Amino acid sequence: MQKYLVLIEKAESNYSSFSPDVPGCRAYGKSVEETLANMKEALELHIEELDEMPLAKGLQHHRNAGIFKEGGVDANCFVVHVEIHSKNNIN
Repeated sequence: MQKYLVLIEKAESNYSSFSPDVPGCRAYGKSVEETLANMKEALELHIEELDEMPLAKGLQHHRNAGIFKEGGVDANCFVVHVEIHSKNNIN
């Protein structure tokens, strides 16, 4: 199991999300709850297509890498972790 960092941002009329640990994987929704559910599904589907499961690097890694520096992540976003089980256990 990996716990992927997911950032959820408020847009004008919806929410968007991405995981810096899984480049190219994004999801959207009308509410935070819908966006989070869509992101969990998007992560599972994205990871299914990869040769191996990406390593979840964690919040501290991304802080040190500068993702939260000025001009990086918008102030209207928040961070959650999404648990994804090994590729063999994704259904």
